[in-house]
Amino acid sequence: MAAIPTYHYPQQGKLTVLGAGESGVGTAILAQKKGFDVWVSDSGKIAERYKKELQETGIRYEEGKHSEQEIISSDLVVKSPGIPQNVPIVQRLKAAGIPVIAEIEFAAQYTDARLICITGSNGKSTTTMLTWHLLNHAGLNVGLAGNIGRSFALQVAREQYDYYVLELSSFMLDDMEHFRANVAVLLNITPDHLDRYDYKLENYADSKFRIIRNQQPEDLFIYCADDPVTVQGLEKHHPIAKMLPFSIVKHVEPGAYLTSNNEIVINIPHQDTFTMDINELSLQGKHNVYNNMASGLVAKAQELRNATMKESMGSFKNIPHRLEFVACIAGVNYINDSKATNVNAVWYALESLAPQVVLIMGGVDKGNDYEMLRDLVRTKVRAIVCIGKDNSRIYDSLEEDAQIIVNSSSMRDAVEIASHLAQKGDTVLLSPACASFDWFKNFEDRGEQFKEAVMDL
Repeated sequence: MAAIPTYHYPQQGKLTVLGAGESGVGTAILAQKKGFDVWVSDSGKIAERYKKELQETGIRYEEGKHSEQEIISSDLVVKSPGIPQNVPIVQRLKAAGIPVIAEIEFAAQYTDARLICITGSNGKSTTTMLTWHLLNHAGLNVGLAGNIGRSFALQVAREQYDYYVLELSSFMLDDMEHFRANVAVLLNITPDHLDRYDYKLENYADSKFRIIRNQQPEDLFIYCADDPVTVQGLEKHHPIAKMLPFSIVKHVEPGAYLTSNNEIVINIPHQDTFTMDINELSLQGKHNVYNNMASGLVAKAQELRNATMKESMGSFKNIPHRLEFVACIAGVNYINDSKATNVNAVWYALESLAPQVVLIMGGVDKGNDYEMLRDLVRTKVRAIVCIGKDNSRIYDSLEEDAQIIVNSSSMRDAVEIASHLAQKGDTVLLSPACASFDWFKNFEDRGEQFKEAVMDL
């Protein structure tokens, strides 16, 4: 068991939760259980299922506004990771000396479970799910939370797990001060959400490295030795935990590496060496070799048996909206990668597929640099079908490399256009590189609309 870290926040009094989504409602329920006077404030409309939960537990709430006087009278505020640090209400709270923290940090005070925390620009949902699958399949009592699944706070309130696998976004990490990851995994750092970081990659990288904040020498830091931004960040952030790198281009030991025979090797002191042919992995593609290495290092560090790990890594099914096979229609494969909300994720998707691809992409641009896609577009992409309100930057960057690039008026229209452009043996890939909220509620809604349109062909 991990020791419960020491926090320096009020343990009683008035607690306000800003944002009434999965994270906020879970926080409110845990806070109520711990004896706080809880109040929830959401500037937007609260979803019916969350409203019902608040009503059933007798927690006060407001929607459609933030009542500043009531918020400022709080002893502690827990905010949604979607609310930036620089919004006026958060700035006023900080000026008043009122602590503003994240759900993850608040909930961690109340569990002695071992916390396995995973972040990165790409692959973190897949790696989080795969890690949970490995540990759960081995019979460990393990919860799944963070940026995926049910609220961490709600599970701490109502469950009793020995381990948690937590997917942590940079926004979540930004709100953490005293939180300690017993195992920290940093998969990669590529430009994403730069609009929240003054359009500076260094600021975004600093946010990702917060995952090692407060780690102790007995903790573990698992990272990609092939990622240049991560390697550069090591010189600045100086981890004190035990370091376990993974690489597909060089021999690292201890750690995980790929042999010339395409075998993953995982070497951890005092543990049996694990080996597995990458062709036996259920998830294929170079990016998934990295994901399996990271998850495998976590599993091996928890002393899982090699046979159990091999079975789990060969049977895992990927999460929805991440390179999700939808259908094969008239010899054309349709793949839903709606969760690819940055350029690097699209690069990984294209890299893992054979030519020819009809790529559906576009949406709300987050300061994307499409240059890294040019070679793959030139060699693998038959056509690009754009979705979203404004795709001028996609045209500016890729028009010279794409054989065909066209706009669409809806997801259904995009799928129909793609189906006409695709030839037998091709793949139609939804991999947007952008946020979804111009045409869709979220990336899940975008992916579901894609799947519905495909099934209606």
